Amino acid sequence: MKKTVRLFSIMAVIVAGCTTACGQNAIKNTADDSGKVKVMTSFYTMYDFAQKIGGEKVEITNMVPSGTEPHDWEPSAIDIRNMEDADVFIYNGAGMEHWAEDILKSLDNSELITVEASEGVELIREGKENDPHVWLDPENAKIEMEHIKDAFIEADKDNAEYYNKNYETYSRQLDGLNQEFEETLSQVTNKDIIVAHKAFGYLCKAYGLNQIAIEGLMPDSEPDPARMEEIIQLAKKKKINTIFFEELVSPKVANTIAKEIGAKTEVLNPLEGLSEEQMDAGEDYFSVMRTNLKQIKKALEN
Repeated sequence: MKKTVRLFSIMAVIVAGCTTACGQNAIKNTADDSGKVKVMTSFYTMYDFAQKIGGEKVEITNMVPSGTEPHDWEPSAIDIRNMEDADVFIYNGAGMEHWAEDILKSLDNSELITVEASEGVELIREGKENDPHVWLDPENAKIEMEHIKDAFIEADKDNAEYYNKNYETYSRQLDGLNQEFEETLSQVTNKDIIVAHKAFGYLCKAYGLNQIAIEGLMPDSEPDPARMEEIIQLAKKKKINTIFFEELVSPKVANTIAKEIGAKTEVLNPLEGLSEEQMDAGEDYFSVMRTNLKQIKKALEN
């Protein structure tokens, strides 16, 4: 769902020369070295992947602020102006950034290297929409990192060996992560997990799990009473005792269902955004994915 009116409003502000610094809480890796590749990323996972591949050779500004749910987020005038000055723009695609297509068409930056990181991934369809959460399968994360690596080499050929080396390092780590998931989840007999938001389709497909989602692809959608009752009865039938919710979304619905069936609630993180506390603690894609694995294993073993 595109926020057309709001996008037009943003464009009007830019034309009028607005200089208000909205989005000032966005993640930044500030650098004074003008020789660094200037990179804009759309939300946390793209930032994390870009930082891993680019390392000290890039200066990254992430558009969605820490702790902000990205599905309904809109870029500010300063975000778009920064894109005009960037060398590389990295976004997930597959419908995650509903604003990206319109914004990219409007930019006056013919030299901008644009990376749709999910390009080439076999997408899961949910009704009329694509499921954009491709990064939750480590094999897909490798594809996304490779696209990012290729873009950095295009922008900075002199440091191609550096980017290739970083990609090889994290590619091996993703292989290791994939193996951990395969070995751990192959040992559980129960394969059903109830989640608040239909964000875990790729993870479940990769490891033979069955995602039962209370709400759809958009985390702000609300289930009707019939759907709530359906989930409650299904959870009772399958003897599910854990309802997963996300930190960036209200747990009200998950709590209601858990209370009705005598279950507990736990966090399962789709890596759409980390809090400032998580960032300060050094959390990243790998640590969060391993925490997710522990939570899923614990839920399926009980």
